[in-house]
Amino acid sequence: MTFFPRTAMLVLCAGIAAGGIRADEPAAPTWIPLFNGKNLDGWTVKIAGHDLGDNHGQTFRVEDGRLRVAYDDYDTFDGRFGHLFYERPFSHYRLRVEYRFTGAQVPGAPGWAFRNSGVMIHGQPAATMAKDQPFPVSIEVQLLGGGGEGTRPTANLCTPGTHVEMNDALVTRHCTNSTSTTYHGDQWVTVEIEVRGDEVITHRIDGVTVLSYQHPQLDEKDRYAQPLIVDGNHMLAGGTISLQSEGHPVEFRRVELLPLQ
Repeated sequence: MTFFPRTAMLVLCAGIAAGGIRADEPAAPTWIPLFNGKNLDGWTVKIAGHDLGDNHGQTFRVEDGRLRVAYDDYDTFDGRFGHLFYERPFSHYRLRVEYRFTGAQVPGAPGWAFRNSGVMIHGQPAATMAKDQPFPVSIEVQLLGGGGEGTRPTANLCTPGTHVEMNDALVTRHCTNSTSTTYHGDQWVTVEIEVRGDEVITHRIDGVTVLSYQHPQLDEKDRYAQPLIVDGNHMLAGGTISLQSEGHPVEFRRVELLPLQ
């Protein structure tokens, strides 16, 4: 299943040519800010148990130029996993996100979701998610924060409804740790994801490669992924990008994308 046709990427790249460049010269790649620092224009909320577009409790909000995931209007988490979807899909790109964890976990959130969020790539369209579906079928770049001691890497891989390959072997475990350091406290961390369609995906933290894998694909046994497989094609060459709300407050101050050929 290809969520995003390859030809559409060429149209997007053609549309960002900078002024003053001669017609016979290729346009220089330009970083596109997906988050404008002012509001959620261009983004759509989907929270488990709620209709598409219902931003329950203002879970996703913009304050002081930052995109915040907050739970001050929640009495309890109650399984309301949420995702904020960007309005268009992508296939070949570099995505750069600056994030940090703040505050305390909301009551009722699972223990594993402590200082836990994610950037979902190659995802299904938000409108195709079931009302109670907790996570989009996607490739998750898992963002974790340390608890003050011990090892807890970030920019890991999790695979809701998907699989990948590493070293020419299919990987079916749900999560795979990166080689990153552990980030305790509330410092800002920069994660960059380089996506090459259905070929290779690379995770970097502060410019250092911490994980790489190949051939993202739909899990033919997953009940949410099965309807997305068309004519037996289960490879993922592109899809949506979304930011996660998983029960712990998190802030994003930069979300930008560089299209690649």
